[in-house]
Amino acid sequence: MIPADEIHQAKILVVDDCEDNLFMQIEILKMAGYSQISSCKNSSDVLALHVAHAYDLILLDMHMPGMNGLEVMARLREVEKDSYLPVLAITGDRGFKIAALEAGARDFLTKPYDMTEFQMRVRNMLEVRLLYKTVAEQGRMQKEMALHDALTALPNRRLLVDRIEKAMQHASRGHNMMAVMYMDLDGFKAVNDTHGHQTGDELLKMVADRLLRATRKEDTVARLGGDEFVVVLSDIAHVDDVVRPASKVLRFLSTPFEIGDLTVKVSASVGIAFYPGDGNDVEELLARADKALYDAKRAGKNRYHFSDLPMLLGAVM
Repeated sequence: MIPADEIHQAKILVVDDCEDNLFMQIEILKMAGYSQISSCKNSSDVLALHVAHAYDLILLDMHMPGMNGLEVMARLREVEKDSYLPVLAITGDRGFKIAALEAGARDFLTKPYDMTEFQMRVRNMLEVRLLYKTVAEQGRMQKEMALHDALTALPNRRLLVDRIEKAMQHASRGHNMMAVMYMDLDGFKAVNDTHGHQTGDELLKMVADRLLRATRKEDTVARLGGDEFVVVLSDIAHVDDVVRPASKVLRFLSTPFEIGDLTVKVSASVGIAFYPGDGNDVEELLARADKALYDAKRAGKNRYHFSDLPMLLGAVM
């Protein structure tokens, strides 16, 4: 159920070319406790008003000069598409009932109408509309959760794969390169073992924040799980286009983290692979970057390592 106060705060647009009808409907709505009521006498303005304000209910007179109610609803469907069309059609012509419902109106009120019936139909329509919006928002949030890491809110592997594929396509069209930086934290296990998983989780969230600050807005920062992160860099023309952000990431992550009363020190090892030189599909590219990551660890940690630097330099110099 939708709370009564939420229903009363719903946005309502009353559309009628007759000033007396507008006044009467607005007064009935005010008496019923509705607080966000707008009105319109020109039917051709309805679409622009709805796009600007996203009304929860449009009380639409079907017989108006210029554009009639059916034409207004046809225009509204263009912006609502498969969504809910929040129209309560009002007319003195019962013959318009089927046509209005077929056009997308969710309910119908025939003039002259009873004030109690008017109020009940408005309330019922608003409750259904707000329930529809609640369900749609829950679906959107579930979709977001399916694509993002629950701890850091960064893209997860599923969304990362899509972002890499798009970056590869863009690089191919522009005859350019893209790169992935695959990294994990040096010393993260010791933090978990010494200070507990709650401290480890806080550290991961702070690492995510620093990675976002160390990279460009157009780059993708993702978490694969544990202490593994990936940065996707698009529009790479030269090795320096990766050296700079890789060095910046190492610098940002090696700065001590203040977590409560603790000062936590970690660093990162980074493996870097390029498209198209190191691979032509996502999994191959990630595998090459992962291997380069472990080469960086074996070389002493707190550093980056290219998957195949000689080949890369030959390709871009």
